[in-house]
Amino acid sequence: MGNSKSGALSKEILEDLQLNTKFTEEELCAWYQSFLKECPSGRISRKEFESIYGKFFPDADPKAYAQHVFRSFDTNSDGTLDFKEYVVALHMTTGGKPTQKLEWAFSLYDVDGNGTISKSEVLEIVTVGLSPSHGD
Repeated sequence: MGNSKSGALSKEILEDLQLNTKFTEEELCAWYQSFLKECPSGRISRKEFESIYGKFFPDADPKAYAQHVFRSFDTNSDGTLDFKEYVVALHMTTGGKPTQKLEWAFSLYDVDGNGTISKSEVLEIVTVGLSPSHGD
């Protein structure tokens, strides 16, 4: 999704991202080229995401929490993040609108995806989010 055989970002995806994020066309196009260099398939796997996440949060257990974060951004549930999902994640974590952040937080805590958040789901997210890494 988001790229053609030439490796260019589709006009439709570009316009959608510009409409729904704070990023400019120039930023998006530059990031897309970098994204393809790092992820030639055009997708980030859960394992790759956990590795990247672990570099940003070395004191946390990256696998446990990262899988929940990954799930919340993998909006089409295909087990990978495409460029659009990646950019939306960047936007959400760096300056999305309050309602967007709230919707994302809800999806993070709604572990089973049933549209409600149970006490056990809150405990699961809080527990993995606060637990130190296993290497300590």
